[in-house]
Amino acid sequence: MSAPTDEQPWQWPESTWRPIVEHVRAGRSLTPQAWPDDASVAVAISFDSDHETPALRDSAVTPGVLSGGQYGARVALPRIRKLLARQRVPASFFVPAVSALLYPEQIDAAVEDGHEIGVHGWIHERNTLLERADERDLTLRSLDTLEKLSGRRPVGIRTPSWDFSPNTLDIIRELGFLYDSSLMADDDPYELVAAGEPTGIVELPVEWIRDDAPYFGMARFAGIRPYTAPSAVLEIWKREFDGARADRGVFQLTMHPSIIGHRSRLWILDELLTYIRESGDVWFATHEQLATYVAGKDNS
Repeated sequence: MSAPTDEQPWQWPESTWRPIVEHVRAGRSLTPQAWPDDASVAVAISFDSDHETPALRDSAVTPGVLSGGQYGARVALPRIRKLLARQRVPASFFVPAVSALLYPEQIDAAVEDGHEIGVHGWIHERNTLLERADERDLTLRSLDTLEKLSGRRPVGIRTPSWDFSPNTLDIIRELGFLYDSSLMADDDPYELVAAGEPTGIVELPVEWIRDDAPYFGMARFAGIRPYTAPSAVLEIWKREFDGARADRGVFQLTMHPSIIGHRSRLWILDELLTYIRESGDVWFATHEQLATYVAGKDNS
């Protein structure tokens, strides 16, 4: 559903703005009555392994720009994997297919460690700008590539733009995804509704508060600079977890290896996971495990 271009929004009649709003909506809550082992909270840790793909998408092909992405795979991911292994925490890695082709050994390593591989576009394209055929083709190619490299077809997608085009939900349904993790209509899981119709697709909502990029992002020519001390981000994320635990809901966190994986930042993830574990009654799950459970497909 696209906005008309020949009128200002304040000129739209209800017959225009209502279908836009109702095209993709949050449906019923999927937060269960109880978590496995009677845990008070579910914790889903994720990483968007973008590496060089945002630069390639934008035709930024100079070595300096690309090297920042290479850092994520070369230095940060091994650090992250060691931390997750020590903390005994499973994670979900959403990987653009081009990143996976550049670093197939990282896919092997993540799978060997018991982590999930999810779809994150082909080259971190802005899917909201694509025609339906192109978006479908890139999503299908991404699925096929990740299945070939990981040995298992992904069941989850996080769109590179954290947004849907007018065609995204239809494509997700057609290709048989169990869940999406791109939208923000709740703190906890819900079912996606398309024009009033329940879809059966689980949404595991993200939020910029629970993402490392807004705090630590760096874009020299755009004037974006890191503005928050890591200790302050740790406090924010602790409070997000405390709130999720009090509500018996979900604490979902999104990070990027090339951002969180630096020496002065990764310690906050270590301390956060220790803090979460010490709360005592936590279910650590991949996004797939979480979506499967709340969808009622495996309540054992």
